[in-house]
Amino acid sequence: MPYEHVKKVDPDLYESLINELGRQRQNLELIASENFVSQAVLDTAGSIMTNKYAEGYPGRRYYGGCEFVDVAEQLAIDRVKQLFGAEHANVQPHSGASANTAVYYAMLEPGDTILGLDLSHGGHLTHGMKINISGRYYHAEAYQVDPVTEQIDYEVVRKRALEVKPKMIVAGASAYPRALDFKRFRDIADEVGALLFVDMAHIAGLIAAGLHMNPVPYADFVTSTTHKTLRGPRGGIILCKEQYGRKIDSAIFPGLQGGPLMHIIAAKAVAFKEALDPSFNRYQEQVVNNARVLGEALTDHGIDLVSGGTDTHLLLLKLKAAGVTGKEIQDRLDSVHITTNKNTVPFETESPMVTSGLRVGTPAVTTRGMGEEEMREIAELIARAIFDFDASQEEIRQRVARLCERFPLYHDLTC
Repeated sequence: MPYEHVKKVDPDLYESLINELGRQRQNLELIASENFVSQAVLDTAGSIMTNKYAEGYPGRRYYGGCEFVDVAEQLAIDRVKQLFGAEHANVQPHSGASANTAVYYAMLEPGDTILGLDLSHGGHLTHGMKINISGRYYHAEAYQVDPVTEQIDYEVVRKRALEVKPKMIVAGASAYPRALDFKRFRDIADEVGALLFVDMAHIAGLIAAGLHMNPVPYADFVTSTTHKTLRGPRGGIILCKEQYGRKIDSAIFPGLQGGPLMHIIAAKAVAFKEALDPSFNRYQEQVVNNARVLGEALTDHGIDLVSGGTDTHLLLLKLKAAGVTGKEIQDRLDSVHITTNKNTVPFETESPMVTSGLRVGTPAVTTRGMGEEEMREIAELIARAIFDFDASQEEIRQRVARLCERFPLYHDLTC
């Protein structure tokens, strides 16, 4: 029985854990930033290493007794450097936001200008949102996607960079379905004398599998979460040129964090080992194929997509023409066990809590083993939820249940 010790100590919390296990098993998880870790990663994240304080870095700790957690962290460092071809890696950030903040903290002074993708056009709140630390401590400017293609126009980025003269250009996104050209960003950064910082959180798994341009050869700094397409535990990493390694390490500790989460770092090491296996490349190929097929099927059902499709693992649905909001469709899909998130679209007219878009992604359903046939069925179910929900909701719920039964999750966790 899973969590049997929790059940004895805290029945209320145990019920929450079991209910969440049931939700993950019974729902189609289409949130683009979520995934299901392997049993090995899950076991390691809950391991004995949670007990160890290890301020500092391998071989340079402020506490005794770190000889074994040093092994775990060095494995994580060596593996992620191999995975992406990086000169230096820090695997201690607690999250992607922590990793991004550390890059700013290491290299910028308050008031310095950063230039990133507009949040409502697919950027991330840590790329300059006004009420985020990145927008409050630094002077944040933004570039937007083209109003016709809904894709990044690099000449527009260049002109914005020449206009605002940023100290740092931020490339990367949380809701942008197209490939990014990091060489173009590097050329622009060189022209204006800026540092180039790439947040590859969403596409890191695709990059590791060679399905997207690797930013490491072009960027001064690269950050990522480890829990999205990389399919690891919740956390972050920073990759950088060797010349910046000491500054980055100092920004994390003692600059922003104290003791690292050694159980999570150990789980990162496991995930990086899994990502180095050839089977991970095949998995990522299926993620991308599934996203493409899902997008084509949604289009066939009359649903508009931002930029007309995807090059990656995610899709952004435009719902205004259907007469519904992102919040409405998210709530409808939740009620039939399909998990998504409302999302702004370029040139948004609704509030961020309502939106006229919906973001979906294929990493988690691909982890369960689903393929192109299932993507076509999921597209049909989403379309029914948008256009014919009242008459279809019970049928959608039953078909979702059958899909989840065909592709079970976490066999070893028996209730």
